[in-house]
Amino acid sequence: MTIDQIPVILGGIGLVVAFIIYRIILSYSAGSGKVVEIGEEIHKGAMTFMRREYSILFTFAAFVVAAIWISDLGSRTAIAFIIGALCSSGAGYIGMYTATRANVRTTTAASEKGAGAALNVAFFGGSIMGLTVAAMGLLGLGVLYLMYGRDPATANVIHGFGMGASTVALFSRVGGGIFTKSADVGADLVGKIEAGIPEDDPRNPGVIADNVGDNVGDVAGMGSDIFESYCGSIIATIAIAATLSPAVIEHLGAKQTLMFLPLGLASVGIVCSILGIILVKVFSAKAPATALRIGTFSAAVLFIIAAYFVIQALAVSNGVWVAVLTGAVGGIVIGLVTEYYTGGPPVRKIAKDGETGPATVMISGLATGMQSVVVPVLSIAAIIFFANHFADLYGVGIAAVGMLATVGITMAIDAYGPVADNAGGIAEMAELGEDVRKITDGLDEVGNTTAAIGKGFAIGAAALAALAIITAFLAEVSAHGSGKIILDLSNPNVLIGLFIGGIFPFIVASMTMTAVGDAAFDMIKEIRRQFKEIPGLLEGTAKPDTVRCVDIATTAALKRMIPPGLLAVIAPVVVGFGFGAETLGGMLGGALLVCVLMALMMANAGGAWDNAKKYVEKGNLGGKGSDTHTAVVVGDTVGDPFKDTSGPSMNILINVMAIVSLVIAPLL
Repeated sequence: MTIDQIPVILGGIGLVVAFIIYRIILSYSAGSGKVVEIGEEIHKGAMTFMRREYSILFTFAAFVVAAIWISDLGSRTAIAFIIGALCSSGAGYIGMYTATRANVRTTTAASEKGAGAALNVAFFGGSIMGLTVAAMGLLGLGVLYLMYGRDPATANVIHGFGMGASTVALFSRVGGGIFTKSADVGADLVGKIEAGIPEDDPRNPGVIADNVGDNVGDVAGMGSDIFESYCGSIIATIAIAATLSPAVIEHLGAKQTLMFLPLGLASVGIVCSILGIILVKVFSAKAPATALRIGTFSAAVLFIIAAYFVIQALAVSNGVWVAVLTGAVGGIVIGLVTEYYTGGPPVRKIAKDGETGPATVMISGLATGMQSVVVPVLSIAAIIFFANHFADLYGVGIAAVGMLATVGITMAIDAYGPVADNAGGIAEMAELGEDVRKITDGLDEVGNTTAAIGKGFAIGAAALAALAIITAFLAEVSAHGSGKIILDLSNPNVLIGLFIGGIFPFIVASMTMTAVGDAAFDMIKEIRRQFKEIPGLLEGTAKPDTVRCVDIATTAALKRMIPPGLLAVIAPVVVGFGFGAETLGGMLGGALLVCVLMALMMANAGGAWDNAKKYVEKGNLGGKGSDTHTAVVVGDTVGDPFKDTSGPSMNILINVMAIVSLVIAPLL
């Protein structure tokens, strides 16, 4: 066995561990009666959506593959694109399939065995998503590295893998986000506000669609999102290493070693993630938040220590380890800042402002979102400064790898949230009683925090990964394209590109917000119709037509996810070939900055509005049914597409544009 084969082997081991965890999940009881029936409805709805989404996605991918194949990029890049798309979609599918099996078992465990067992099942459900993301990335990139990556002359073939992964991620995240928020907004506005019934009440026709949306948006969509950032950071670092000057190589280490290092660190990261997952299991008897924190921070510390010894063993400069350290620490800082703005004093202020109506809730939430961008952006700037200082441009890429290397557990904790949320919904719909709902609500409350932290982490990771890809793009153009380019702000072509790039995040945000609004409008009309026309529905003596609501959300999401995807893929091609590499480089810079700012503002404002609503629903400031509650529900309704549709789409938009630019760089 050679060192180059380790990523492939550990990727395979990661999938084996994920399968073992899946078998452990299945060993828990799925329950009986209503619990099983509701769980099966959620599972069936999620799988139906995925099949329809992937059929459209693969049709689009086929056209892209054909275009790559007949271009000068050739068949090898086209095959890499196919592998990337299959790995990304496979990771999302496996993670979501497992989540829809874990949710019902979490409910039953809460009912039969208590909080500790319920935490184990929910976390194991999320762990499979995390491990699958890391394992599929290592397997796919590891195989392509063995075939092409070791030779700097052919390393650019691997860029096709990143483009395939990013294309799948954009459609999955946007489509899943439109689905979940159209259902959520519709169910909340008609159920909570108009009918005055609780969240997840079985009388509400939209609740099954809402629970399906948690899986297709926050599990499959988020999984594809993190997957493309994870792979993008590795690909960009390999590309930067392949084009380093002799002077930099002499300072940092051998070129071949620097090209392998991102895969080596990712291999160490998956081992640390598995150890972190084990620690969560060991400490599951403690409070859920404590157990999850122990697992997360332990994995990060173990990785930082292990990374030092790996870098020493490979005879690479200590400056590279400092860059890895800045990336890992920066990711933690961004996550903690996100936690503060979406779960700390700002949330209580928004809730308090609800006493004077929805308008002040909106003003306060937007102000919180705008303020929340400051520390994360400064953190990203600090990462760039220190990484570049200690390891040149290579440091930027390897810092992104450092931030994402323990994706196995960070993604596990993020995916845990939707599983716990679903478990609470199933408990409410199956009418299992207050004791069970108290346990699932406790898990869900922690899940809201972990989801918010996960979104902050995803934005920071996407920003750093995109920056690394843009850096690799400039290096590729200089090495293989029309000659060395510099993004000089006195160059009008660069300035034009900068302003054009700033437009795209607003266009995509508008598209996705409009899509959620239009789809929610259809959902609201359908729920109102059922309440009016189905005799006995509100009295609880008749069953709602949940299939119709799932179909409305599915159709709306699939129809409206295509324009943003086309825009992200086509724009770099048009600008690059139409106006040149300098304009394209400027466009990527403008898009990166605006995407990061908008993503942070929207995600944190949305998370703060959501938790302000939950704060009131716990009995504070008048509790459920009060005017304050009505005001914060309105804020949450606006915040839902902010944090779960438009905000996350910014991450993938910039990464798709960057990776497409990197793929076409040799042709410019």
